[in-house]
Amino acid sequence: MNLKTGKEEIVYLLAQVFEKYERITGNEVRRNTNRKNYEEIAKMLSEISNRLPVTAETLGHEEYAPDRNKNNLSYPNLKYDITGGQIKDACNGMVSNPRSFLVDACYIYLYGVGRKRFEENPLDSNLVENQPIQKGANVSKSPGIFTIGFWRIAAILLFICVLSLAFFTYRASDKLQTITNDMKIGVYKPTPSEIKRLVGTWLVYIGSPQARRSEKNRYHQVVTNVIDVRFKDGYFVFKRYGANFNHNGYMQFESKDIVSVHSYVSNDRDTVESPRLSLMRLDPRNKFQSVISASWNFDTGEYNDVIGIREVYIKQSNYGSTKEILNTIENSSCKCKIISLDEGNTHRNYYLKNILLDSLPDKTLRALLDENSILLRNPDSTVVIGNTRRKS
Repeated sequence: MNLKTGKEEIVYLLAQVFEKYERITGNEVRRNTNRKNYEEIAKMLSEISNRLPVTAETLGHEEYAPDRNKNNLSYPNLKYDITGGQIKDACNGMVSNPRSFLVDACYIYLYGVGRKRFEENPLDSNLVENQPIQKGANVSKSPGIFTIGFWRIAAILLFICVLSLAFFTYRASDKLQTITNDMKIGVYKPTPSEIKRLVGTWLVYIGSPQARRSEKNRYHQVVTNVIDVRFKDGYFVFKRYGANFNHNGYMQFESKDIVSVHSYVSNDRDTVESPRLSLMRLDPRNKFQSVISASWNFDTGEYNDVIGIREVYIKQSNYGSTKEILNTIENSSCKCKIISLDEGNTHRNYYLKNILLDSLPDKTLRALLDENSILLRNPDSTVVIGNTRRKS
């Protein structure tokens, strides 16, 4: 009957040595890659291995030549001394051919006899070749690391992590709840019909070019935008395509039919640029939805200023998809931004640019967007040009 050899044998032997050592001494062997954790066991086994030259007959192991070194008799300088590093490597399965005196020392420590005599009468079937290790034997597939102590520490650390995560989650949730309450976010829950009325694509007319002091031809100039609104978790997000730059923002119902609109110029920086705040009263009876906004005239340099303005929203689609058309001949010829709207088999293009108010065919729309639709932050009769000044 042959015994197992090499890596398989020494890994099992050392696992049994650790168990017996812990049971006898009460000291836990920290099984990791630090060789110092194995030095006490190494010294204990060295006491056995250094006697091997004189115990072959009594303990039944192979013959070992005497140590001829008489100069340095201290550990770990003797011929058959076992080091913590040797045990660390062997128990972690890194040694295919372990030193024979280490193997014999393990057998003697565990079974009181050397390997040779043990093979004549195996006391542990787990060491017999072609015999699977029995269930319950103290050996792991990854020896030396996943010990009881390891799992105890891991459980404590996991518990601390769970507590910390729960604490910070609670703090974040509490902070978010405070912000939500203070800012009245999502207080009103819109009905399905209200959601349907707001979601979709809107064409927007704005008279802000009339408030740009730097533009000589600002009289009765208006600009068109397209807004694409989508519903998301109780509120609404939108992208606003402008003639020169785009906005991103969100909307929410503050109460029945009352919608607040918050937007800012789109950019790649972590900043809010040119914020715009608006209020809309949704009126299904009117084609033109008037929106009152605190906005900007988007003038150049020092002339850029906050203004109050009426904007007019006109619903174009409920479920369409929008896309900006770029780098086409049509872009160049119209000198404008082109937004396409597709809904089913219907396709439309919108040409976003400054246009003359008087070119709009609808009289009601013209009245909503004339010079009376603008309120300057500081009164100045020279900025917005009305009909009286125009005639004079």
